[in-house]
Amino acid sequence: LTNRQGHPVYDNQNQRTVGARGPATLENYQFLEKISHFDRERIPERVVHARGVTAYGYFEADGTVGDEPISTYTRAKLFQEKGKKTDVALRFSTVAGGRDSSEAVRDPRGFAVKFYTEDGNWDLVGNNLAVFFIRDAIKFPDFIHSQKPDPVTFEANVAERAFDFFSQTPEAMHMVSLVFSPRGLPASYRTMQGFGVNTYKWVNAEGETQLVKYHWLPKQGVKSSTPADGAAIQAGTLGFHTKDLYDAIERGDFPQWDLHVQLM
Repeated sequence: LTNRQGHPVYDNQNQRTVGARGPATLENYQFLEKISHFDRERIPERVVHARGVTAYGYFEADGTVGDEPISTYTRAKLFQEKGKKTDVALRFSTVAGGRDSSEAVRDPRGFAVKFYTEDGNWDLVGNNLAVFFIRDAIKFPDFIHSQKPDPVTFEANVAERAFDFFSQTPEAMHMVSLVFSPRGLPASYRTMQGFGVNTYKWVNAEGETQLVKYHWLPKQGVKSSTPADGAAIQAGTLGFHTKDLYDAIERGDFPQWDLHVQLM
């Protein structure tokens, strides 16, 4: 038995006290670590993006942006060499629902890619819609609370809760129009776009900078469900999109996306 640093635990059953009947001291590292692990044996689900599925694959660079070599704009190693492959993990997710919620509901979808590069892990976090609800991060807890069920009745009350927030947040209108379009009901994870959402900065070898946004475009095409289709799917299974992705990979029908950048 070792502690978190790998050092042997010499006594896992007794802690030091001030005298035979005195209080326990806070220098009992084994006790504090044991209790901290005990407190965290049940990991609570995340507040957002609680339901998700991860697939593994690779990113293959083509070394260009349009007709120019990509080194014109960035020195990032994973992009430079045509044919260079970088291992990736891609997590798809719904946003508002809990871990056991339906995947067929109207909701944005998470599209987060982790690149395992020679310089360390690089996370490109995003979703399937190109914009976002807010600009000021201080509004984020309020926005998420507006999407969650009523804490008293546990009903969704979207018309009251969500639109109460949207009515006071005019910059959310663009995203709202997308969520309530067919894009809010993707037919599958394999047939939706992904966007970095945030604006990033590329830096080339000369130190010149370029603002970019990332766009993942599915080679499978972009497809959505109708509200009636979504309701029918949800009646049969809560994890339809996870199963669809798993089944496609199992039969060797590996989904692919092209990575595009918007230069500014």
